Amino acid sequence: MDRVQKRELVATLNRTFTETGAVVITRNLGLTVAQVTDLRRKMREAGAQFKVSKNRLTKLALEGTPYTGISDLLTGPTAISTSADPVAAAKVIVAYAKTNDKLEIVGGGLGASVLNAEGVKALAELPSLDEMRAKLIGLINAPATKIAQVVTAPAAKLARVFAAYGDSEKKLPDNT
Repeated sequence: MDRVQKRELVATLNRTFTETGAVVITRNLGLTVAQVTDLRRKMREAGAQFKVSKNRLTKLALEGTPYTGISDLLTGPTAISTSADPVAAAKVIVAYAKTNDKLEIVGGGLGASVLNAEGVKALAELPSLDEMRAKLIGLINAPATKIAQVVTAPAAKLARVFAAYGDSEKKLPDNT
């Protein structure tokens, strides 16, 4: 790899670190090509990336990003996993590490916070961004559902609601 290619790789990695929600660093202890291919496929399905690069180039790419603190974790044969969703990469890596003892979780980063291996495992247990959005929509949708139930209630219940509304307006002072 010549200098121009190295500069392009560092610039690409720097953009990735700037745009990512979380970084997970793993140590490859003899993964086969088929296993790495399988892991990359699972990462792509989750919206994440798995990349092996030289530690020195990765450390250069980390400069000027929120993840500069994780450069100390880059020793030995490492790989980096990134994802825009803060938990996607961690979920896939932790699940894959449970089934394959040749993949060791070293640590990672969540913004400016440096995570150890236990921190990455805890991050993997959190609900994903899509799951959180679904819960939020459910919470927002609940009042609308209750309104719909009141509107479709029997006429007697609706009359009581209107009567209560009318009583509350009578109690308000007249500002005119």
